[in-house]
Amino acid sequence: MPRAETKPLPAPSLTAVLFGLSGCLVDFGSRARQPGIVPAEHTQLTPGALESLQRLRQLDIPCAWLDELPPAISHGLAASLPAWVKSPQLPATNNPWPAPHACWQALMALDVRQLDGCVLVSGEPKLLQSGLNAGLWTIGLASCGSLCGLTPAEWQALSQQEREIKRAKATVQLFGLGVHSVIDHLGELDTCLADISLRRLKGEKP
Repeated sequence: MPRAETKPLPAPSLTAVLFGLSGCLVDFGSRARQPGIVPAEHTQLTPGALESLQRLRQLDIPCAWLDELPPAISHGLAASLPAWVKSPQLPATNNPWPAPHACWQALMALDVRQLDGCVLVSGEPKLLQSGLNAGLWTIGLASCGSLCGLTPAEWQALSQQEREIKRAKATVQLFGLGVHSVIDHLGELDTCLADISLRRLKGEKP
C-alpha cells in the first residue's frame, strides 16, 4: 500500500500578545518620556502597528498595551489606537519594571489563564526585562524605543550606514538582555510570531 502522506502539525496558536505603548505601537523613538508637552507626531502609529493589531484580532488573540508613563500622557498617546485594543486599568503597584507584576496583571485583566504562549513586544529594555522575569516570550524592536531614540523624521534623515550602525548597536543590547527575537519594527512582527509558534511546536520554552 502507498504510504500515507504525513501532514505537518499546525503551529500552536499564541495565547496573548502584550505591547509596549511608547516606542512600540506609537511614539517612534520613545520621546514622550522626556518632559514637556507631547507633540502630535508622537501619537502616530509606528510602521506596521495597525496591520499587526488587525491580524491579531482576526486570529482572536487578545492583546493589550503597557506603559509606565503618567495616565494623562499614556492615554493621550493611545488615542490613535483602535478602540478594541485593551488598555488594562492596572492597580498601582510597588513593583515597577523590571519586576514582572505589570505583565502578570495585564494578562489577568485580559482573562488569560496561562503563561504558555504569551508574548511581549517592546522597544524598552526595562519592559522587556519585565517580560522575561514574568516568563513570557519577548520580541525587541531595534529601531523603535529609547535605544535609538529618534523621531521618524530623524531616523529617515540618517544615511543607510548610520541607520545600520544604530540598529546593530540596539540589536546587540536587546539580545544582551536575553530577549528571544529582535526585529526592526512591527512591520516584521507576523513573521516573528510565526517563528515563535514553530519554536513552541518543537518544545522550546521561554
